[in-house]
Amino acid sequence: MDFFFVSLLGLFVSFVFFSLNFIFYKNKSSSSGTLPPGKTGLPVVGETLEFLTTGWKGYPEKFIYDRMAKYSSKVFRTHLLGEKAAVFCGAAGNKFLFSNENKLVQAWWPASFDKVFPSSNQTSSKEEAIKMRKMLPNFLKPEALQRYIGIMDHIAQRHFTDDWENKNEIVAFPLAKKFTFWLACRLFVSVEDPNHVARFADPFDLLASGLISLPIDLPGTPFNRAIKASNFIRKELVAIIKQRKLDLAEGKASPTQDILSHMLLTSDENGKFMHELDIADKILGLLIGGHDTASSACTFVIKFLAELPEVYDGVYREQIEIAKSKAPGELLNWEDIKKMKYSWNVACEVMRLAPPLQGAFREAITDFMYNGFEIPKGWKVNNAHKYV
Repeated sequence: MDFFFVSLLGLFVSFVFFSLNFIFYKNKSSSSGTLPPGKTGLPVVGETLEFLTTGWKGYPEKFIYDRMAKYSSKVFRTHLLGEKAAVFCGAAGNKFLFSNENKLVQAWWPASFDKVFPSSNQTSSKEEAIKMRKMLPNFLKPEALQRYIGIMDHIAQRHFTDDWENKNEIVAFPLAKKFTFWLACRLFVSVEDPNHVARFADPFDLLASGLISLPIDLPGTPFNRAIKASNFIRKELVAIIKQRKLDLAEGKASPTQDILSHMLLTSDENGKFMHELDIADKILGLLIGGHDTASSACTFVIKFLAELPEVYDGVYREQIEIAKSKAPGELLNWEDIKKMKYSWNVACEVMRLAPPLQGAFREAITDFMYNGFEIPKGWKVNNAHKYV
């Protein structure tokens, strides 16, 4: 009899629990709207392993394509890097995210980024990025960039002569990475010697490949190799920074020659100058952008021009017309750039269809609707396109 009453009590408690849970879930669902279709995968890790595995095998787009085919070609949900996430697909999704930056979404990085990019001020990657956005406009405004056009043209000519001319076959993406990284080294820290640039190349490959990985800091893991690579590059950058300080003091370097000089000579609103390690971290972050983002954009431009002969012809005619107006050995200038209207429109359309920063996450800073689905506040948002 006692067993009967205990069993009955257990059934009653279970019934009450599941009834309350159902009511709570129903109310929560009705108030929060419909989530995008998809799945969360395994406990804790979600679908991170599959996401990373497809990248390691050389076809990261498979993770996206499989879910676009199964769930939605507009938006689907997943669980990556320990976070609930929504993946926005196609040009419409890209436009929505970019046009709502700091309105509905904001930039977000996994906590593991702070191990790769430590700050001596003990601030997060997000806070450091905000500081960079305040500092960079003075360096990147058009009148400031004009003086670097000749440098870019000079390096481009050397790159094409060394790596493209008289080749029966070329692989565009690795060469684009080599070019944009070389250019970044020159514009950010005035390192132009190809041998010096090459010294950074292998560590940057390790850093880039391990940056978005499982944050397991054990010997042999991609994340561990990324941390070691960042430490090596940071040490090299600190040496460059120390020498630049001496050169500026002795008048051997120009205050406007690159972003490093700009950082060394620019104080914050309180009149404080950045620590050498902070400058090294910020330069490191900018070089990562030069290593992957710009090279992706260049590669997609090549891809679309190869697929659209009529667009290629329009770009070719515009560029040839400008080239014919130049004297032998004369470098491009700002007036030449302003004539590249058709080429610029092509580049903008390519970046609309295939944004170069794939895999970059944002965070929803409020609940919002997209394509009939609710994206809850705190979810991470990723953009993907159909042209890989």
